Amino acid sequence: MPGATSMVVIGITALIVFGPSKLPDIGRAFGHSLREFKNAAEGIIQDDDKKTPEDTTEDKEGKS
Repeated sequence: MPGATSMVVIGITALIVFGPSKLPDIGRAFGHSLREFKNAAEGIIQDDDKKTPEDTTEDKEGKS
């Protein structure tokens, strides 16, 4: 996990590269992307949890 100094350096670099007018839009887009990724990951985990023992038995038999 980055420390406080690293976060400040990243923030200043982003400010220089993108400028103050685009930085909020970029942060918002990053937040939306992160939320979408988390939701997709949770969906995959929930799909795996919903599998019944019959499903796993069929998978094992089908691979043989």
